[in-house]
Amino acid sequence: MSAVDSVPPECLPDPDIPFMLEVAAGSEVAFAQLIHRHQNGLLNFFVRMGVYNDAEDLVQETFVRVWKVRGRYRPTAKFSTFLHVLARNVWADRGRKMKRYDRLEGSLKTDAEIGGGVSEPVSPERLDVQEALNRLSPKLREVIVLNVYQGFRYQEIADVLDIPLGTVKSRINIAIQELRKSFNE
Repeated sequence: MSAVDSVPPECLPDPDIPFMLEVAAGSEVAFAQLIHRHQNGLLNFFVRMGVYNDAEDLVQETFVRVWKVRGRYRPTAKFSTFLHVLARNVWADRGRKMKRYDRLEGSLKTDAEIGGGVSEPVSPERLDVQEALNRLSPKLREVIVLNVYQGFRYQEIADVLDIPLGTVKSRINIAIQELRKSFNE
């Protein structure tokens, strides 16, 4: 009985599962294939989540985590769901690290160095989709990015974020309303 024989029937059409099962067995060739298949999608995910300068590093960190957990991988969902759970964790870890860095930096600066300037609100003429996404809270942005840009269905988003399906639907609805407001200001 091969490793593929133990895959749940709902996951069989997923072409990535056999590759990941080979990766779990230590295949670097299959790992390279998965990277090639998913690196651009992950890069897009991170950029849409508001990470610009570090997006490539986060893609790399995500694949490092895939390699680290390969021995514990079990195909209970689509591989893309598994991959985006890891990517979301990498993104969240980066956010926590940036908050710590910002707090430290803020404590080292004086009010005189900061200058007290106030940023100007974005005018509708200059607003683009990415700016509108950046104005959403992280919880709302991630459901929109996963649905619209990554093509995940609501249930898959619920699986990635480990939240109820109803919460996904609610967040998408709220996010769409907020995006409409951004463009109608």
